[in-house]
Amino acid sequence: MPVFLPFAAVSIWAMNTIVNKMAVVVIAPGAMAFYRWFFAILVLTPFCLPPLWRQRRAVFKLAPRLAVLASLGMVINQSVAYFAAQTTTATNMALIMSLVPMLSLLFSVWFLHQPLTRIAIAGAILSFSGLGYMLTQGQPMALFESGVTAGDGLMLICASAYALYCVLLKRWPMSISNWVSVYVQALFAVLMLLPVLYAAPSADIVPDAYPLVGFAAVGASVLAPALWLNAIALNGASRTAMYMNLLPVLTAGIAMIWLDEVLTHYHLIGGSLVLLGVGLSQRATHPTRG
Repeated sequence: MPVFLPFAAVSIWAMNTIVNKMAVVVIAPGAMAFYRWFFAILVLTPFCLPPLWRQRRAVFKLAPRLAVLASLGMVINQSVAYFAAQTTTATNMALIMSLVPMLSLLFSVWFLHQPLTRIAIAGAILSFSGLGYMLTQGQPMALFESGVTAGDGLMLICASAYALYCVLLKRWPMSISNWVSVYVQALFAVLMLLPVLYAAPSADIVPDAYPLVGFAAVGASVLAPALWLNAIALNGASRTAMYMNLLPVLTAGIAMIWLDEVLTHYHLIGGSLVLLGVGLSQRATHPTRG
């Protein structure tokens, strides 16, 4: 059970990256972004509304912060990814998102006033070098000539937004339960995503899109977070967080099977450098004890 819970959560999130790619051809990204959280709210309401009412005074005081967190974690991070999926691969999406721990460390310098160690700087340089190698398909100098694809650029925005989200969660301790926090953020996200829905070419959900929307709303937005929170309670935050390093590996494997994506040498080399750099950054944050 201690191993199963975080592994299952990461596997669901890896599969959700594949869902992002599959959704591109059957539903508008703006519609997918909105309906994911709309249906997640419907599922969560019976469980979260009673505690929300009990904690309403604290929620009202925290509303501005919860709105900011919703804009970063649910609107920018998770919703922009549907637009990114139009012009990048699932493998690239997962590898770019693996930068989140290292980006969080960088944001912590400004928002949490944490010192940046030499090991962390080395990890950052290594991660960005690997990312550049991967995104330019093994030709780093091409970055100055043609840049990166729109999808890769959007995923960098997603990763940065989620990294800032994680840092702000540490800076803003919440006096409400985790699920009430998630529920209120989802409510804010749906309101923020209404203009995106209206701007979409079509707001319809075709039959082929229902399983994808359902998986994103229930699997990735409700079940996986529940597994993850239980894993943290059982294993501790630091030990559980290490399982996130499996996300790009699992995503790449599933993408090869489901999407016929090809894992190339620049994915292997660049991805390895990214993960090695992230590992160094995490080691700088959580030193081992003798």
